[in-house]
Amino acid sequence: MQKGIHPENYRLVAFKDMSNEDVFITKSTANTSETIEFEGTEYPLIKLEISRTSHPFYTGESKLIDTAGRIDKFKNKYAKFKK
Repeated sequence: MQKGIHPENYRLVAFKDMSNEDVFITKSTANTSETIEFEGTEYPLIKLEISRTSHPFYTGESKLIDTAGRIDKFKNKYAKFKK
């Protein structure tokens, strides 16, 4: 492994899946200004739209996730082409 090219600021970070409220802890260098208390300890928080606990490939379930009204924006944008 080459020296001096890898980050030195690894720390424990909480990742929270916003679709099912699952929280898991792992090491990361990602920057964040939010924190969360998890099992009596405060961790920096990274919010995720989808993770291994909600992704259809891992769960075997298919579900519709409409983030910030993307489907409605698409329908409104292309409604004029509808006959």
